[in-house]
Amino acid sequence: MSSPRYALVAYVKSPVGEFVENLRRELHPAMPHLSAHITFLPPRPLQGTEGEALQVLESVCGRAEPFEVTLGDVETFVPTTPTVYIRVAHAAARLEELHDQLNAHALAFAEQWPYTPHLTIAKLPNEEAAQQAMEMARDRWRQYSGSRRILLDRLTFVREDAQNCWVDLAPVLLGGSLVSP
Repeated sequence: MSSPRYALVAYVKSPVGEFVENLRRELHPAMPHLSAHITFLPPRPLQGTEGEALQVLESVCGRAEPFEVTLGDVETFVPTTPTVYIRVAHAAARLEELHDQLNAHALAFAEQWPYTPHLTIAKLPNEEAAQQAMEMARDRWRQYSGSRRILLDRLTFVREDAQNCWVDLAPVLLGGSLVSP
């Protein structure tokens, strides 16, 4: 791997996160190890050092108060990419605003696609697999009776050390300062 990629995510450690992880294991057994998360900054190279990126995160996230999102429908990014996800329905604009503020300085990157707040279920090998997975995921999501709300108060800055192998670098609190890794 040439230069490492970095991202900012909010891990979903709740019943809805468990639901997504179990569904992913069933739909895409090759990727069972990925934790359920909402991406704030999609993967990107840095425009500076990790330390400079952490300064941007602390500055922006320290001024942002924790907030709650509500998950909506299961969708797919086909034909752009064979990814199945659950759209953020309530507070998506707040996620977009934070994304735009964070996409600056050491974290600035011209992203390939418009930012869409979502909880990824699985990225499949092709469109046909994604369409089939989406139908199954929609059925399961309709049957899910737990809360669809997620409190976003703690984010994690991560680095890709190998393909699909992400390492947590630093927790970042909304409305606070960085937590020691």
